This record gives sequence, structure tokens and C-alpha cells, in this order.
Amino acid sequence: MHAFRLEISDIDRGVYDTVDLRVARHPSESVPFLITRVLAYALEYRPELAFGRGVSTADEPAIWARDATGRILLWVDIGSPSTDRLHKASKLADEVVVYTTRDIDGIAASAVSKGVHRAEALRLVEVPNDIVTPLGDRLGRRNDWGLVRTEGSLFVTAEAGDGFEGRLRQRTAS
Repeated sequence: MHAFRLEISDIDRGVYDTVDLRVARHPSESVPFLITRVLAYALEYRPELAFGRGVSTADEPAIWARDATGRILLWVDIGSPSTDRLHKASKLADEVVVYTTRDIDGIAASAVSKGVHRAEALRLVEVPNDIVTPLGDRLGRRNDWGLVRTEGSLFVTAEAGDGFEGRLRQRTAS
């Protein structure tokens, strides 16, 4: 179990908040996957956002937002989900986003060529390893991060005042 205090200043979306999270790390989950999952949570933050059982349950995403009726507003996957998973997610959710440290062009091409439902609406975000790797190296049981997103760039500061920055590469699958 890891605790995170995230001070979010998302200038691009106009979201400013402090969030306290307790995040369980699945035994099969790598540190970079966990870091990307927490960053995705911060970058998609809204009050109804929650972690799913996506690492251990194929029927749920890593992160999602649902309305009061249970309708899935947002489905967020991490890494390189299969096109079958993306197809299913696109049918169930209003919006589907993939956060990855890998090249998003391959995911986009695969989604289009395999006929993923509403592939043109699929949003892909490539998180730079220049941020994920050093945050993973500093991962502790308690983590205090400040995140600022502005004009597509992400700046993250950790407890010791260490700062990391990189450009978030984004595109749609079409």
C-alpha cells in the first residue's frame, strides 16, 4: 500500500485540488505501471474518479468515473491494452483514455486497423520516462507530489524538492 498526497495544478483543464490517495500495488504490477497509474489519476482528476480493479480484473479499467446511475463516463487504461479491451471500453464508456510510457502511434494504428469501436475518439497520452523513472526510484510508502500541467507539459516535484518535467504527447487514434 502506498499513500500519495497530490497537489494538482492542471492549468490546461482549470483543475486545482489537493488529493490524498491510498493505492494498493498488485503483486504483478511494475513500479512504472503504478507511477503511470497515479499520474493518470492526477491528470484526469475529477471528484467522481476512482481506481478500478483493472490490474486484476479484466472487466474494469485501472481508473474510471461513473455517474449516479452507474453509467461509465470515463474509462482510463494504463500501458498497452489489447484492441479487444479498447473495443469493449469504447462501447461501455463515454470517453476512453490510455496512458502509457510507450509510443502511442503503434496503439493508435492498431486500434484503427483492428476496427476498435469509435477509434477516432480514443485519446492516447504518452507519459515521458523522464518523469516516470525518477519518481519510481523515489517511490516510498508515503509520497508527496506537486503536479503542474501547462501547455501540454508536466512538471512534478517530489518530497525532497526534486523536480522532473517532460512533454505529454497526446493524440487520438484516428
